[in-house]
Amino acid sequence: MRFFKRPNIDFMNSRKLAFIISGSLMLLSVISLVLHGGPRLGIDFRGGTLIEVRFEDKANPTAPIEVPINKVREAMGRYGLASSEIKHYGSLQEISIQTEVKKGIDLQIVESLQKEFPQYKVIERRKETVGPKIGKELVGSAIKAIFFSLLLILLYIMFRFEFRFGVGAVVALFHDVLITLGVFSVLNLEVDIPVIAALLTIVGYSLNDTIVVYDRIRENMKKKVTDYAGVINDSINQTLSRTIITSGTTLIVVVILFFFGGEIIKDFALALMCGVIVGTYSSIYIASPILVEWEARRKPAKVKVAAKKR
Repeated sequence: MRFFKRPNIDFMNSRKLAFIISGSLMLLSVISLVLHGGPRLGIDFRGGTLIEVRFEDKANPTAPIEVPINKVREAMGRYGLASSEIKHYGSLQEISIQTEVKKGIDLQIVESLQKEFPQYKVIERRKETVGPKIGKELVGSAIKAIFFSLLLILLYIMFRFEFRFGVGAVVALFHDVLITLGVFSVLNLEVDIPVIAALLTIVGYSLNDTIVVYDRIRENMKKKVTDYAGVINDSINQTLSRTIITSGTTLIVVVILFFFGGEIIKDFALALMCGVIVGTYSSIYIASPILVEWEARRKPAKVKVAAKKR
């Protein structure tokens, strides 16, 4: 199935504009991360307790109710948990509470809320507790996972293609991860283990798309090349239908997960959504144009060497 029979879009002609757009987005991401003191880490990384509870009317459990969030905060303050992050999630009768692990503080939150709100039945939906030490270890493991994945990708593409292809792919992957983290920073969303899993998925997905384009470039390079940018343009156009089908079908699934998958999976789906869009863009406008710029800077060096020999 092909969306375009013979596309002839001049992608390389707008590569400088693409570099400006990507550079601006990356700069905004860095600025946001610096202003926020880095990514907003979830319970998995900073340590603490996350509990999600649902309030139900004892007389009519199926009746929708609205739990006043300010009263829940006041109640938690009486138990030494005033600094906790307390918010609605899913609906107005469901509450999410995140608090640091502190010695001497009673973390039997459900029982405490039941005493404070006897008119409701308080049901625990989810509870996670992570110690600060384990959280720091998880941060280190997540950073190592992303770093070593990028390093191994560079080595693999250098072996399969050339060094410049590896540099283009790694720059594109770094671009994708940074912009996705920037979106989470701007929206003040937490980065937890599922989001890290999504980032690693983005790396694999974007790399797969880039390698498809690179493979076609290598095939076309076997012919006599007079216009390097033209060959890369043709290669992108030849794989464009495949890129649209793959990215489009993946994006449909991720969008459905985002809107209908529930609160627990929403951030994971958002990360994948950003990654699919940015990853598809970077395969065309970052990874491939880097090869053109590399070749453009290599030609003057060849000319100088030839002139010296004369």
